Amino acid sequence: MKFTESKIHGVLILENEVFEDNRGAFGRLFNADIFGVNETKNIKQVNHSFTLKKETFRGFHYQKPPFAETKIIKCIKGSVYDIYIDVRENSPTFLKYEIIELNETDKKTLLLPEGVAHGFQSITDNVEMLYLHTQFYNPEYEGAINFAEPLINLNLPLDIKVISEKDKNIKFLPENFKGILI
Repeated sequence: MKFTESKIHGVLILENEVFEDNRGAFGRLFNADIFGVNETKNIKQVNHSFTLKKETFRGFHYQKPPFAETKIIKCIKGSVYDIYIDVRENSPTFLKYEIIELNETDKKTLLLPEGVAHGFQSITDNVEMLYLHTQFYNPEYEGAINFAEPLINLNLPLDIKVISEKDKNIKFLPENFKGILI
């Protein structure tokens, strides 16, 4: 497995080793020893999302302590612009973001540490994403960032044609937002 550090502190882009033969292909999606998720941070939840239409936006979501979570993310069908934003207090990349393409044919998997908000924009119709989480979802500790947040000045690659009311109506961060302490 090849690891590349993202420009966002602590985010890893992993290229899975895939073995192919006349039957098809096989690759490992997760290994606790390799990913640095130890006994105290076991995978506690696995989510699967389906996005029907191209140019749909989902995000930006994260969990606050004590339910902050590491996420492992893989696009298993279609193609997305995957976007993540650092919301960790005192991080060297605080409020910075990165956009990378994930798709069903590449071998990339993302590892997002606690305190990194996640979202994506579908490039194709019928997108499926797989998420592994080190914490259970707790709505009382959910954090979110609006796609038009002025403190971030995000430049999305595509227009947004579909977005949930919840994501569209996320309030902007206060001017004095210091982030979350991890």
